[in-house]
Amino acid sequence: MKQHQQNLSYRVALGGIVSAFCLISMFLTGVFPLLYLVLPMIAGVLLLIVVMEVGIEWAWVTYIAVGLLSLFVTYDKEAALIFILFFGCYPLVRYYLNRLPAKPLRTAIKLLLFNASMILYFYLNTYLFGMQDLLEELQEYGRHAGKIMLLLLNPFFVMYDISLDGLCEMYTKILKPRILGKK
Repeated sequence: MKQHQQNLSYRVALGGIVSAFCLISMFLTGVFPLLYLVLPMIAGVLLLIVVMEVGIEWAWVTYIAVGLLSLFVTYDKEAALIFILFFGCYPLVRYYLNRLPAKPLRTAIKLLLFNASMILYFYLNTYLFGMQDLLEELQEYGRHAGKIMLLLLNPFFVMYDISLDGLCEMYTKILKPRILGKK
């Protein structure tokens, strides 16, 4: 019983600490508006620590908590939206996708998920935050803005996905031993 309580306490504490760091990252999008994509990305990467240390279930709970709280504490609602739609959940969904045996299928599903998330983000951002006037001012280019955005962002997504593997390895081999005092 005591082991279970310690294990539960560790999970709750780690989830709370990671949530705090994620929320600080999300809050900073209001301080550094140019980083409105980078900071939600960092917050999502922090969720990988929860996945590796206490499991995917706790990571989902942490993601939901950070997603809901970021709507209230984040000045930049676009950053909160991109975290909720993609950067917060992708590292968790990726956990399941990486279990698929066929790499081409895995890659296709990841790209499909990314593109669907970006299209949803684009339309929610456009019509929820009143960006349709901007698209109309851009005339012909405005009609194709979503396609252009996807064309430009897909190579960045591939690099992001590859970098997540490196970040997990860096955490496991470098950061975790230093945190635990096992250099």
